Amino acid sequence: MSTPLSFTEPAREIPVAAEYDVLVVGGGPSGLTAALAAAEDGMKVGLLESRSFVGGNMTIGLPVLGFLGQKGNQVIYGLPQKFIDRLKERDAASEHRPCPLHMGITLVEPEAVKTVGLEMLTEAGVDVQFYTFVAGVIMSDDERTIRGVVTESKSGRSAVVGKIVIDCTGDADVAYRAGVGTEKGNENGGMQPPTLMFCLANVDTEKLRTSIAVEKRTYLTDFIPAEYFGQNNQFIVVGLRELIAKARAERNLDIPNERTIIITGLKKGEVWINMTRVAGTDGTDARSLTEGEIIGRRQIDDIIEYLINYVPGFEDAHFARTAPFLGIRETRRIVGLYTMNEQDVLGCRHFPDAIAVASYPIDIHRPGDEGCTLIWCGDCYDIPYRSLLPQNIDNLIVAGRSISATHEAMGAIRVMATCMAMGEAAGRAAAIAVSQDIRPAEVDAHQLRRQLLEKGAYLRGLEGERLTPETEHVSVPA
Repeated sequence: MSTPLSFTEPAREIPVAAEYDVLVVGGGPSGLTAALAAAEDGMKVGLLESRSFVGGNMTIGLPVLGFLGQKGNQVIYGLPQKFIDRLKERDAASEHRPCPLHMGITLVEPEAVKTVGLEMLTEAGVDVQFYTFVAGVIMSDDERTIRGVVTESKSGRSAVVGKIVIDCTGDADVAYRAGVGTEKGNENGGMQPPTLMFCLANVDTEKLRTSIAVEKRTYLTDFIPAEYFGQNNQFIVVGLRELIAKARAERNLDIPNERTIIITGLKKGEVWINMTRVAGTDGTDARSLTEGEIIGRRQIDDIIEYLINYVPGFEDAHFARTAPFLGIRETRRIVGLYTMNEQDVLGCRHFPDAIAVASYPIDIHRPGDEGCTLIWCGDCYDIPYRSLLPQNIDNLIVAGRSISATHEAMGAIRVMATCMAMGEAAGRAAAIAVSQDIRPAEVDAHQLRRQLLEKGAYLRGLEGERLTPETEHVSVPA
């Protein structure tokens, strides 16, 4: 007897497990700050996370990018800075270090991120539930309001209700299931390839940095002058292309990246490697993600062989661990009330409803080859509140890399500090909407901006000056 192509699931009642003023789905950088902000503003907040910890991409060995602007000034403050300050109390975060390529890097200890994030959420009274997937949504009769989300967990299927829902999944999972229009990738649907980060121990980082500083013709880096490595003992290396080419030719190594990317950790002798590259992986498809994990792990051995035999300081290094999941750069983006584009970023555009300021360049790991596109604007650009709001759902806000943006603009706003700033704005907007019994789209942008400024966030005026609650009224062109 052949297996049918599909089964009909019988209708059944599912219990409502919890009700909140604000329901945040996803506990990564944007979800963490969204939940904290809404709770700080007096809301009953629930946070659903599919993994066993919060922090998302902050837990996979990457530094936090985006706190510093292209002119060296800090452009992200507020709750994101408070989170870094809490990590510093545990010696689990560095200062915001200027970087010629990434503008600024902030090193964080992955395991401490999990602990501190959960501490802050529980202190704020956020009801956190791990090991829980959102499997669907329950819509109102007119299909414009999310009445609740359907969850799957070890406990079975249940529903969770929120007056306002904030989608911080990074993949627009809730928005997509609610019928929000979404886009993926570039004009051909190609998405930036993900990376499986891994950690090596017993690396002589002093030898590495001094070799680059002294022998710059041998150890050539991309955009970062050799002098930088002579002045900084915690750093990112991007480049060494000639060494990779040599390793490929001499040892027939399968290295899927044209650049060596090494990130020093906070612990002595520890480095994280950002060099696996799994082209064609779709982060919204379980089978594709599984294949991506398989391929990514296969790539690690050849990369380690290259590093030990060709890169100074790695001679006695050994494998320590892999990241807990693939680092996904791009999946779905919602179609919102305003779609940020490349011109907004490169033109350093001001918006009257700006809720965050960003400065990270357009950084696209190209889907079709081994290369990367990097374009700087020279200063900062705003992120408008309207880009967090989908067109056709009344009680949903989206924060993080899946806001309404083109493929090119998303390549700039996807970094973690920027996502945290968007999360804070989403949480405070949700709190205003609940307290005033209005839709997020009806939240007064000036009230939201003043509240963000009162809480320490960074917004800028026409001349690039940092605004205060008293100067928020400074008009900016639409």
